[in-house]
Amino acid sequence: VELVESGGGLVQPGESLRLSCIASRSTSTFKSIGWYRQVPGKERELVAEIWKSGGISYAESVKGRFTISRDNAEDTVYLQMNSLKPEDTAVYYCNAEEIYNLVKYNYWGQGTQVTVSS
Repeated sequence: VELVESGGGLVQPGESLRLSCIASRSTSTFKSIGWYRQVPGKERELVAEIWKSGGISYAESVKGRFTISRDNAEDTVYLQMNSLKPEDTAVYYCNAEEIYNLVKYNYWGQGTQVTVSS
C-alpha cells in the first residue's frame, strides 16, 4: 500500500490549508485512514481519522478547526485545516490501518511539512 501526501506549506496564523493523501487502493477498504502529526522530540499524535464505518474522530486540539473527509472514487482522504495556529506546526503523515488474518498492518506516507508562522 502506498500513501502520498501533498498540500503542506507555510501559512500565517488564522489561515487555512488542505492536505491530500492519495492511496494506492480504495480508502474504503481500510479499517481506518487518517492523519497524524509529529514535531521534533515528541511522539507522533493522532489528528483525525475516518473509520470504515464512516465514523470520525478528532484530537481535542483540532476539533472545530479541522475537517477530515474521504473521496472513495478518487482513493483520497483530505484534511481541511482552518484557523491554523503556530502550535499546529508539524510534519503531517497520512496513515492507513487494516487487519488481515488477525494481523494489524499500519501504512504511512512520507509526510508533508506544515508551518504556521507570522
